Amino acid sequence: MTTHMLRIFVFLLLSTSSAFAWEAKLGRICELIHDGDTASVRVTFDPAIPEYAISITPKGAWQQGPLFAMRFDGPRGLTITTDRHVLSGGGATLTVTDRGFGNVLNGLEFNHTATALLGDRSVAVPLAGAAPAVQEFRACSAGLNA
Repeated sequence: MTTHMLRIFVFLLLSTSSAFAWEAKLGRICELIHDGDTASVRVTFDPAIPEYAISITPKGAWQQGPLFAMRFDGPRGLTITTDRHVLSGGGATLTVTDRGFGNVLNGLEFNHTATALLGDRSVAVPLAGAAPAVQEFRACSAGLNA
């Protein structure tokens, strides 16, 4: 009976921790998804446009600001900024689109934390375990872009 209880505990532990994992979904549109404690992040590539997008939905709403920044902290740290962000859902989600996303993908793959900054709000997203999913996303988008 103890072995059975241990198996159930391990199963529950693994199934709850996967909710915070980074995941690549491959199809007609490539997706990189993370649903974490601080925010949900969704990166997409749609070859029909062709365009990349990143949408960040934190636990509380964004407030409007003139400049959005993403700071990546880790071995290949960098900060990228844009004024081409859009808020939707009453400020619930921030989205940025572009035809190239190399810096965003590098930041997600090679660092420890991504911090999204808009106005007075900052939202830190841990990147533990993101690298394999980013690599799958890159392969998907390269295959669809060919």
